[in-house]
Amino acid sequence: MYTEDGDERRFSWSDLGDIEQGRPNLGDTTSVALYRLLQYTMRDVLRNRFDPQIAEEIFFESGRRAGLEFCSMMLDRSLDFQPFVAQLQATLEKHGVGILRLEETDFENRTITLAMYEDLDCSGQPDTGEMVCSYDEGFFAGVLEGYTGESFQVKEVDCWAAGGRVCRFKAQPLPV
Repeated sequence: MYTEDGDERRFSWSDLGDIEQGRPNLGDTTSVALYRLLQYTMRDVLRNRFDPQIAEEIFFESGRRAGLEFCSMMLDRSLDFQPFVAQLQATLEKHGVGILRLEETDFENRTITLAMYEDLDCSGQPDTGEMVCSYDEGFFAGVLEGYTGESFQVKEVDCWAAGGRVCRFKAQPLPV
């Protein structure tokens, strides 16, 4: 989006609008199939218009921005790590995004392994052999950055669309 003087405008949480006022009958729910329709047609257009790698970078950066905003607006960043993760899990599940499990935490090396069951983006898709959760990679990178103040590299290592039955992510801080 651009302002009237042509400057690029950045996303703001207020851009989401007042859902209660705007959707008094339908509320904040929608179909997973329609959400995926939006996501996968957008990915298809970006891949065809630009390049598959550029498309994935755009999805990652979009997810990162969303994760930063989500962390800032929906999570208590003052909590210690375990209660923070519990709040993140509960919030993602409440909103139907997925069931998040913390599988491994190595505090010494500052690495985390997260698993997302019933992932909104791809659970139930046919096996294409492709990792498709670049938005989720960015989202978790943004949440972790919002919580710690450090930039994170998050890489999907298992994906439903690549034959797994869970989407699994490895996270570690980026070198300074």
